[in-house]
Amino acid sequence: MLGLRGKRREPVVLDAEPADHGPIATLHASAFTRGWGAVEIARLSGQENVSLLVARRVGEKSTPPLGFNIIRQTAFDAEILSIAVDPKSRKSGIGGLLMREAIRRLQHDRVGELFLEVDAANEAAVALYRKLGFKEVGKREGYYDGGKGHALVMRLDLARK
Repeated sequence: MLGLRGKRREPVVLDAEPADHGPIATLHASAFTRGWGAVEIARLSGQENVSLLVARRVGEKSTPPLGFNIIRQTAFDAEILSIAVDPKSRKSGIGGLLMREAIRRLQHDRVGELFLEVDAANEAAVALYRKLGFKEVGKREGYYDGGKGHALVMRLDLARK
């Protein structure tokens, strides 16, 4: 969508609202073999230590999110439970925007490290995480696609970032 001067509105990252649960579930289902439903998203959202972030263009609150990031946090570390970007918005920086905002918030909360699991075949995501400073710390064989694909376990030292 274009702004008043004809420029494309920049995306921003915001806390998800209950009205976002359905669109997040739809996006999750489009990105993963076993997508989470709106009830699962709402249940996660209700947990005190879970944050749901959405990316959307400024002034487009009523449109579905461009992407989401679900983060579980403890006193010392955090984990990206799930992150996805709408297929039409991929390769436009939305994933990086969502990750940088999560990192910023976790550093503000003085969380020491951030973990995630990513399909090793998802080269774009692996490249993004490496660019952000994540290091591979493990591998889960047979984690995806009925045992065919494996997940890389990656870690980011937030204190050093």
